[in-house]
Amino acid sequence: MTTSPLANLTATRELLDEFGLATKHRFGQNFLIDNHVIERICELAELTGAERVLEVGPGIGTLTLALVQEAAGVVSIEMDSALEPVLFAHAADHANFTYIMGDALRVPVERIEEAAGGAPTHLIANLPYNVAATIILDFFERMPALECAVVMVQKEVADRIAAHPGSKDYGAYTVKLALQARVTGRFEVPPRCFMPAPHVDSAVVRLDRYAPGETPCVAASVAGDGIDPAEVARVVDAAFAQRRKTIRNSMSANGFAKQALDAAFDETGIAPTARAETLSVEDFVRLAAALAEAGEGAR
Repeated sequence: MTTSPLANLTATRELLDEFGLATKHRFGQNFLIDNHVIERICELAELTGAERVLEVGPGIGTLTLALVQEAAGVVSIEMDSALEPVLFAHAADHANFTYIMGDALRVPVERIEEAAGGAPTHLIANLPYNVAATIILDFFERMPALECAVVMVQKEVADRIAAHPGSKDYGAYTVKLALQARVTGRFEVPPRCFMPAPHVDSAVVRLDRYAPGETPCVAASVAGDGIDPAEVARVVDAAFAQRRKTIRNSMSANGFAKQALDAAFDETGIAPTARAETLSVEDFVRLAAALAEAGEGAR
């Protein structure tokens, strides 16, 4: 059973007092004070001791102090400079922990890999809610060695991540993330597990990257040899740009030639009158592949 010495209200308050700290709303700081949640995160992550873990938004290190017990190494990225003395103290106590101060979306991948002693294999974090969705997709796209993510996010973001075609939560973000990884686990976390308690419900989601031959960009391609996820993402963005319009009208209004679209719809059997939220991830991949065969189709 993995425990964190900071995963309770008393220890959290004492540490904040010791370092003269307070939570900051602008950084989305809500510190975990429930060790049961820490245990479940570690169980969901299934760490073996060989992983290089990347954490974003460690705060005072509540989750960090559990991860250093389970992983080969942990590197954390923290934006709030006031928390550096706390992280410095943790790094002094744990040889397999290091940290980077800065904006996770702007820190170069090379710097992260240098700090981690290699490319991170796992993203495990209680993410800052205001940038959580962006971080998850960005890291999967920029870090090909990232095998798995176990992340705490706002419940609404978790719903978007796991949404199915036809649901209100299904959108461009769902599809683009699904090009990289699949949801393999989830559990809910109530506000009482944090200090201060947020005004939203939370959820922990596990995402596993596809094996090379399993990606939708290979499996659903018309040509059978795959297509660049960036090309599929361009199609997805155009299709969802005007959700109330048919997919043909939305895409033609956002950079795609109608003639090429019609040829692609004929080839794939996708109805041009359908709306984007009714198409599966595989449908978007097939459509992107057909458009590429037709000479891209963008104006």
